[in-house]
Amino acid sequence: QVQLVESGGGLVQPGGSLRLSCAASGSIFSLFVMSWYRQAPGKERELVAVITQGASTNYADSVKGRFTISRDNAKKMVYLQMNSLKPEDTAVYFCKAVGLKTSWGQGTQVTVSS
Repeated sequence: QVQLVESGGGLVQPGGSLRLSCAASGSIFSLFVMSWYRQAPGKERELVAVITQGASTNYADSVKGRFTISRDNAKKMVYLQMNSLKPEDTAVYFCKAVGLKTSWGQGTQVTVSS
């Protein structure tokens, strides 16, 4: 089972940018489907973006054109570049890895507020 550690969250003003990182341990990272989820207070966890082993990507409609997911298999990292942030993007963001098993990180808080 892979272990995941997210970083890069914080407080940002509306319209600003943040880059989240997710570091993975373990082997065969390149075989995992990686994704970012988020959970706002009082709401269910929702999928934000996913990147396959072949680097195909897909996004939630709410973040299309603003967020970009990428991966670096050599470094065992996945990233989420978030631009034009809105207050409704405020949430805890989680990294998820799907291989033979599913693993989650502990989450990183993103707050968009003036």
